[in-house]
Amino acid sequence: MEVNRVLWPTDFSSSAEKALPYVTDLTQKYGAEIHVLYVIEDIAHHDGWYGEFGKDKVDKLMQHAENSANKRLNQICEKYLNSCPLYIKHVAIGDPTQEILKLIEKEEVDLVVMASHGSRGDYRFGSVTEKVLKNSPVPVTTVPIDPN
Repeated sequence: MEVNRVLWPTDFSSSAEKALPYVTDLTQKYGAEIHVLYVIEDIAHHDGWYGEFGKDKVDKLMQHAENSANKRLNQICEKYLNSCPLYIKHVAIGDPTQEILKLIEKEEVDLVVMASHGSRGDYRFGSVTEKVLKNSPVPVTTVPIDPN
C-alpha cells in the first residue's frame, strides 16, 4: 500500500491528539503529507433557530468560530507537526462525517488516522468515527483513547 496523503480529523479534544504520534510516524515513514481537518458544525442551516438573532449575527458567529479554529490548528501544527514533511490545514463548516468523506475524495487521501472517540464518546467508537469507518473509501486506522 502506498501512503502519500494521511488525513487526521480533529475535534480539538485530548482524545483526538492521542492519534498524533501515529500520524507523525506514518508520515515520516512514507514521506506523506498530512491533511489536518477541523469541522465546525453548521448552525446556520437551521433557519428557525435564529430566534432573536438575525442571519447576520449567526454569520458573524460562524466567522468567529472559523477564525478561532484556524488559530487552534496553527498552534497544534506548530507544536506537533513541524517534523513532518508537509501538513495542510483545513477548516470546514458542516456535518463532521460528511466533511471528512468529502476531503478524502477531494484531496485523494490514502489513509485516515483518528481517535476511536472524540470529545463526547462513551461507546466502543464515537459516532463520527463509526460513520467514517462504515463509509470511507480508504482505510481508517482508529487509535484507542484508553488502552484498557
